[in-house]
Amino acid sequence: MLSGRKFKIKAMKLHELRPAKGAVKKDKRIGRGDGSGHGGTSTKGTKGGQSRAGYKRKMAHEGGQMPIQRRVPKRGFSNPHRVEYKVFNLGQVDQLVEKYGIKEFSLENLYINGLINQTDKVKILGTGELKAKLSFKVNAISGKAKSGVEALGGTVEIVK
Repeated sequence: MLSGRKFKIKAMKLHELRPAKGAVKKDKRIGRGDGSGHGGTSTKGTKGGQSRAGYKRKMAHEGGQMPIQRRVPKRGFSNPHRVEYKVFNLGQVDQLVEKYGIKEFSLENLYINGLINQTDKVKILGTGELKAKLSFKVNAISGKAKSGVEALGGTVEIVK
């Protein structure tokens, strides 16, 4: 008991249950006559597209302001046929061979070691020096890189 007071517990009855004050709001009944307070123009104002049936605001409409797709200048060109390569120079290849112990520089070995994604295309460029004799299976190779690899006795195979 709390400090000697007696509390009378009142039984709860289903028919006496009510939601909290302010929890339930009446719906706005539009177009049901003047007595509803929303008659006449049905809260849509007078005239204009927005008061008419079937009105739909256009995408990116900014209320008469110049839309962003017209304000921002257009520049350049995006070539849909561009081929993106993951590029490795001969100097980088030499470092990767030492670090990962790669015997053959192929797409599979590069993917296994986490150097490329499965869908990446690989191109070898001629910057730097290659010290080890290696075989390459790549998508593209520059002329300087190819001559550098073949000078050491390595092989180059172009994979599509």
